[in-house]
Amino acid sequence: MKRKAKVFRPTAFSFPYLAVTVVFVIVPLILVLVYAFRGSDGSFTFDNFGKVFTNKETLIQLGKTVGIATLSTAVCLAIAYPVAYILASAPFNKMAILSLMFIIPMWINFMLRIFALQSVLSAMGVGNGYFAAVVGMVYDFFPYMLLPIYTVLLNMDKSYVEASKDLGANGVTTFFKVTLPLSVPGVISGVSMMFMPIFSSYAITKMMGDTSTTVIGAKIANLFEYQSYGNYGYGSALSFVLLVIVLLVMVLGRFLTNRTQKAPKGGKAV
Repeated sequence: MKRKAKVFRPTAFSFPYLAVTVVFVIVPLILVLVYAFRGSDGSFTFDNFGKVFTNKETLIQLGKTVGIATLSTAVCLAIAYPVAYILASAPFNKMAILSLMFIIPMWINFMLRIFALQSVLSAMGVGNGYFAAVVGMVYDFFPYMLLPIYTVLLNMDKSYVEASKDLGANGVTTFFKVTLPLSVPGVISGVSMMFMPIFSSYAITKMMGDTSTTVIGAKIANLFEYQSYGNYGYGSALSFVLLVIVLLVMVLGRFLTNRTQKAPKGGKAV
């Protein structure tokens, strides 16, 4: 009896990605962690983490970063949800055209988009500052908020809306009792996809902001520009704290998403 030829298992195709992840993600993270516990003399120390939580300037910049990320995310959500709702309710031919209007700008390099926005704001008499930085964040990350909400609303089971109307609910009641709760996973996904990149980025605030918009990412970049172990250690510790905060936001988002998805199975009325 002939033996069957061995074939590759589907998991084998994940090995190249796993290798790239280990080399370019896991190993750098380990190096960051090593430097975070390394002093200027090369010895093991916790002083770098002590600086993170005791340095007044760092705490102020961290607060500014949270403020800019929160405000930008809130503004973007207030704009993206109505737009996503309109797109999901439009006929298919109009929906496809309108969706492309928000997707095509993502094909252009974000630096070029920011330069263009900066020129427009300058022509309107708006200079660099907090307002311009928030506008830049909203402009650049808007698709990341729009697309998850739009996808959830588009794929939502319309029978719930029809059942609500059959039971005598008006449009406002149907929206707040049916559409909004069912779209919460998309909202959480959009908030996570926007808040976390804003929290760690600094290019937009550097280009469109001023001294009042100096974020924590810029401080980390400045620390690594100086070739010394002391700054490497402090910058690595600050990067690690930032990573932990981002991971906590991801875990919270996942928890809220799972909770909202399990709610209808519990027998609660919509």
